[in-house]
Amino acid sequence: MDEVTISREDRRQLAFWAADCVERSLPLFEAKAPADARPREAIEGIRAFAREDARRTAKLRALAWAAHAAAREVDDPAATAAARAASHAAATPYIHPLATPHQSKHVLGPAVYGAVAREHAAGDAAGADEEIRWAIAHAPLEVRALLRRMPARTPGRSRLDTLYYELDAALRG
Repeated sequence: MDEVTISREDRRQLAFWAADCVERSLPLFEAKAPADARPREAIEGIRAFAREDARRTAKLRALAWAAHAAAREVDDPAATAAARAASHAAATPYIHPLATPHQSKHVLGPAVYGAVAREHAAGDAAGADEEIRWAIAHAPLEVRALLRRMPARTPGRSRLDTLYYELDAALRG
């Protein structure tokens, strides 16, 4: 299996972008579970990672898992997707340097799940489309270059696969 180079700066820029993408959908979670700070803490953790020394720590991994648990516990599709986006964002520094579509899924996950959250909240695809456009417009060059080093995503059959494909194709273009 081929490997890709992932620099510390790639991870930092991916972390900033992922946090920015998720921040837009996080109020959807907080509206349904105002006492649950786990997704917000995951975003704060990934921002600290990006601002400081960009070292992957057990604390950051724990924050990602905690946001994932919050997604399982909330009973609202938009809130669930927003918490999953936060979990994916906090986990972005842990992508492996493997040239596989699975790793590109980790790069795109925060933006895609943020889009899914917006789609559920809006009740139609317009919310997701707007979020995907925002993610494309705000993606740093480092994120685009990192994604280009990985295999391109294929369209797939589900709505989630479609969103991954659309974002992947646009960031490569």
